Amino acid sequence: MTSIFEIEAQEYNLKLAEALKSIPEFETPVWSLLVKSGASKERPIEDADFWYKRSASVLRQIYKMKIVGVERLRTKYGSKKDRGMKPEKFIKASGKIIRTILQQADKAGLTELAQDIRGVRDKKPGRQLTKKGKEFLESIN
Repeated sequence: MTSIFEIEAQEYNLKLAEALKSIPEFETPVWSLLVKSGASKERPIEDADFWYKRSASVLRQIYKMKIVGVERLRTKYGSKKDRGMKPEKFIKASGKIIRTILQQADKAGLTELAQDIRGVRDKKPGRQLTKKGKEFLESIN
């Protein structure tokens, strides 16, 4: 059995995206065909499998970083905005897309809210993979 990190990230994400298509909780929302992936983008998403590819990427990031929240993922998927003659500026990615993917992963039983982390009070610290989620990600090769 090979580790997730032994396979090239792009190749692994494509395999995981194909596997996510078989899970009924992961379905592309109708509104996702009309929106941009962030404020820095000029056009809506044209890739038909974008939702599954982004879901695979988000799950891999959670596996890699252990505990991840929406804001950290927004920063991860953000990009530079072309502002014409002004210098480019970094803009975070869309939170709605990431939040919906995490909610779908929660329904599928792949992720859960992390409980009581030392040094973090009165906040939701983020999501972490469940045992079922780790087994699912490690079974892809």
